[in-house]
Amino acid sequence: MAATNPIRSKKQVHDLAQHFLTKNQPRNHLLIVLGVHTALRISDMLRLTWNSVYDFKRGNVRNCVTIAEAKTNKPKTFKLNRKVAEALVLLHGSLNPQSAEPLFKNLRTGNAISRIQAYRIIRAASESLELERVSCHSLRKTFGYHAWKSGVPVAVIMEIYNHSSFAVTRRYLGISQDDKNAVYHKLGKVL
Repeated sequence: MAATNPIRSKKQVHDLAQHFLTKNQPRNHLLIVLGVHTALRISDMLRLTWNSVYDFKRGNVRNCVTIAEAKTNKPKTFKLNRKVAEALVLLHGSLNPQSAEPLFKNLRTGNAISRIQAYRIIRAASESLELERVSCHSLRKTFGYHAWKSGVPVAVIMEIYNHSSFAVTRRYLGISQDDKNAVYHKLGKVL
C-alpha cells in the first residue's frame, strides 16, 4: 500500500472542501475543513460531539477545544479558526443538533460515521478531483505541509502533532525535490 500524501496545492485543498458544498453535504465539507485546519487524526475527529465544539448556552462555536488523543492519550488543545467556525455554523444550521450528538453523525444509525466511511468519503471526492494518494491521514499531513510552507518552525509543528521525533514529522511534511530546489533557487537570489 502506498503512503498517503499531503495535498500540496491550496487550490486543491479548496476544491476538495468545495466539492461537498456543491453537493449540499455540509458534514463532509466540515470533515475536510476540520482535518486540514486542526491536524487531528481521523479517530479523534470522529469522537467529537457537538458539545465539544459548540457552546449551546451562548449559541456559538467555541474558540478552543481540548481532547485526549485516542492514540496517545496525550491532551491536545486546538483553536477553531474562522474557516472551521464557518463550516461548523453551516452544518449546525442544516441539522439543529443536540449537544451529545456526534459531530460527524451517520444519519441512518445516529452514531458517528466509521473510519472506513470517512475514508470512502474522502477517497471518492479525491478521485473525482484527480488527486493522487489522498486519504483521511492526508488531511493531517496537509496541515503540517502548509504550516511549514508558511514559515511555522518545524518544532512547533512537532508539538502540534504530538510527535516525539523529527524523523516522523519530516515524513509527514512530505518534503519533495521541488521543495528542496526552491530553497536552492531562493538562496541564489539572496547571496
